[in-house]
Amino acid sequence: MVSSVFDFALEFVDLESMKGFPIGNVAKVLRVLRVSRVLRLAGKNKNLQALIQTITMSVGALVNVLGLVLLILFMFAVLGVFFFNELTDGEVIDPEYKNFKDFGSAYLLLFAIATGEDWNKLMFDCVDTPPDCVEGETCGTGFAAAFYIMFILVITHIMLNLFILVIIQQFETYYVNPDNPIKTFTENFDVFHECWVKVTDKFHCIKMKERQLVDFFKEMPYPIGMKVQADETRIISD
Repeated sequence: MVSSVFDFALEFVDLESMKGFPIGNVAKVLRVLRVSRVLRLAGKNKNLQALIQTITMSVGALVNVLGLVLLILFMFAVLGVFFFNELTDGEVIDPEYKNFKDFGSAYLLLFAIATGEDWNKLMFDCVDTPPDCVEGETCGTGFAAAFYIMFILVITHIMLNLFILVIIQQFETYYVNPDNPIKTFTENFDVFHECWVKVTDKFHCIKMKERQLVDFFKEMPYPIGMKVQADETRIISD
């Protein structure tokens, strides 16, 4: 509510004339953050909530895949330094940033071409061998073509497909399946909440007495509650 009122007030303020004041920068940031209003939709749409929860469940598996990708980049960066550390000039390679002089530069360069950007041009920079190159500047190795083709195949095709596979598998487990864990948890939580309110109403839903525990678990249906026999004389807890 407060942010909406503040945002409405900004409509009548000339932000360009407030550049020299701290409030001007704060106002700009707040106006940019208006796009976060879209997130309110997640609280009103159950299907959108399920999608967000499914993506959250996928984070752990995606982190494992990301760790594997970084490990593969590590290995190729070490090989790149071994094969191409003398290269200092080319269409893509330069002596300042894009080169294989050290592990850090090689890692960042391979990380950049992992997106597919100019990897073929970088390969052509590294494929020249004597006498078609300048020693210490443009000479690479004959293994360059195999190195880059193998790198692109592993990173772009295999690992990217592995990311997609993990996401699809998580969606099948937590979203597509009618009896998925997210739906089951939500339904059980609603039942628990309803029973909790009913039993603890006299205590403003904050606490319950010890003697109310049995009634509380009897109130909840099986399997989250207790299975009660037909004559209700004995309670079997599963």
